[in-house]
Amino acid sequence: MADADRKRWGAVRPGLPAFAPAKRRELILSALELFHSGSVTVGGLGRQNADDFRVSLWETAGLPAPLVDRWSTTLRASLIQREIPVSDEALALVSLPGNTFTCLDSVLDQAERSAGVWVRPSRREPLSAARLVAALLAVGWPPDRLGFYPAGHRTLHGLVRRTDRQIVYGGAGLAASVRDSASLTLHGPGRGCALVPPGMAVGEAVDWLLPLIAADSGRFCSNVRTVVCADEPEPLASALAAALDAIHPDPGNRDWPLTVFREPDSAQQAAGSVSGRMRAGDRLLTRRPPIVREAGGGTYALPQLVLLGSDAIRSGLHPLIGHEVPFPFSTVLRARGEVAAAIADESLFVYRGAPHRTGIEDSHDG
Repeated sequence: MADADRKRWGAVRPGLPAFAPAKRRELILSALELFHSGSVTVGGLGRQNADDFRVSLWETAGLPAPLVDRWSTTLRASLIQREIPVSDEALALVSLPGNTFTCLDSVLDQAERSAGVWVRPSRREPLSAARLVAALLAVGWPPDRLGFYPAGHRTLHGLVRRTDRQIVYGGAGLAASVRDSASLTLHGPGRGCALVPPGMAVGEAVDWLLPLIAADSGRFCSNVRTVVCADEPEPLASALAAALDAIHPDPGNRDWPLTVFREPDSAQQAAGSVSGRMRAGDRLLTRRPPIVREAGGGTYALPQLVLLGSDAIRSGLHPLIGHEVPFPFSTVLRARGEVAAAIADESLFVYRGAPHRTGIEDSHDG
């Protein structure tokens, strides 16, 4: 199918009417309004309103409504904050992850700058991508300029070969298999870390760090996975663990909503990847069981925090440093100088705290 579609693209592309950048932005803004609050006809699913969309994401992917609303708003905010790009003649591919649909921003970016864009949704959460494509078509986006390919990793390689530019989200295994394309941009793990300076008060540090760890159910590549303390780390680690333990697994929780795992054993595997990487001297400071059942049959992986032992990094970086899981999780350790710098160098997102000032020191796409 991809091969036939690429040949067809070559045949129809010269005859497509001009598509002005301002018109593209206008249509995308209208599509995002439909995506967030309207009714669209989604191929294979039929007519779907906003409530249907939220229910379907909760039932299939475990995404609570507060996260769906937040991420929909984020998509629009990201779009209006950037300048309209100069368009070219490329056929682009965007292969999406299952952790968050905010990565649909890459679809919108490529729709604005490319002659055509093909979308490969996540197999774990294809519904948001399908709804966005349906919304674009509903507002008048030229159908010849869109493709939608729900398929596995084997098909991804064929899509990569048949497109001119590729944006691919995935982990290390996927990265190794698609690096043969010079036109490919890979968005992988962010390994976010926060550097707590000497003298920072525990309460201030917790207020700064909790959103970095727990926002968006810990699913963003920019979430903090490692907290590096210049001072003795245990007081901060204990207070931060208590704050994480206070996050209630409730689909209506608007402050720190948690996602539910729908696939059998997936929550256990995600939570177990933390305990399986702990070494002698490490301590799990969060006190609740790591797994709790949800009334609808799904499973929550509750937030976890591990205080690493004093010799955690004597022989290379600890396997939990930068470890990414689809729930709020972080390690805390004490490190300074070259060791702290080495941890930061392994991170795409580095947050540096200081009294009365916090922010990202280094930020790259993750």
